[in-house]
Amino acid sequence: MAEEEKASGPLAWFRNAKDKIRAFAYGNEPLRPERPRVGLALSGGFARGIAHIGVLRVLREAGIPIDCVGGTSVGALIGAAFCGGAALDEMEKIGSVTTFADFGRWTPSWLGLATNQRMEKFLARFTPAKTFEELQTPLAIAATDIIDGVTVYYSTGPIAPPLRASCAYPGLFVPIEYEDRTLVDGFLTSPVPIEGVLLLGADIVVAVYLESGNLGQPRTLTDILSRSFSIMQRHADLAWRTQADIIIEPDVKQFVWDDFTKTPDMVAAGEIAALHALPQIRAALRGEKRDTASGGNLSPAALK
Repeated sequence: MAEEEKASGPLAWFRNAKDKIRAFAYGNEPLRPERPRVGLALSGGFARGIAHIGVLRVLREAGIPIDCVGGTSVGALIGAAFCGGAALDEMEKIGSVTTFADFGRWTPSWLGLATNQRMEKFLARFTPAKTFEELQTPLAIAATDIIDGVTVYYSTGPIAPPLRASCAYPGLFVPIEYEDRTLVDGFLTSPVPIEGVLLLGADIVVAVYLESGNLGQPRTLTDILSRSFSIMQRHADLAWRTQADIIIEPDVKQFVWDDFTKTPDMVAAGEIAALHALPQIRAALRGEKRDTASGGNLSPAALK
């Protein structure tokens, strides 16, 4: 049953299309042996996204190649900084002193409570890159077209508008008007941007998923919004799990959505989760197939 699900749907279409393009390009000539391209899909999670830094650090120190990145919401911000060449230590340092005012400004309106126009200057603290073409590593950013209800991926042109759109949490931030679309947080339609890295040519997809927890009574309207989306996410059809080759899930449930002061703890959570996933990633790089029934985990034999 799991194999049938993997062979159907829009995500599988990306994989099949990529194989057909390669077959057309090379004809009947045998392909030269080459290392599979690794794509890293980073989910949203607001402040919890700092855990992505810990994942990136472990992968880099372990020598795991990252050939392309897909990002949703805070995953798009972390992805843009990383792909732009930012040092992980500097990313952690900036994260530890970040506040809402660094990227958001309260301007209540009918469409949202704040604007995230400051996001562009915030990104400049990590990298001077202003376009996708200037990035050192290919990046795809997911945003949601609030009119059509579909995911839109951006991988060319200016970074700032798609980044702001991907981080435009509905109800909190005003939607972004860009290229004749009204865009909001990519989290709504693409909580983990698997399609993004497939579009960039990934052969192995490593997904990093940040599940939020429920901590006490909501304090503010934004807490209500965050809690509501977390509930919807928990009950949603998480089809992306069948398309990820490896899933890394840092334990960040205990962290509040806007508490950047816990940066060291969240980075550590990402590191711990990534360390546990290293055997699976190395097995995938060796060409050992995962056990699709396990939701992205490789079979025990493959971990030896």
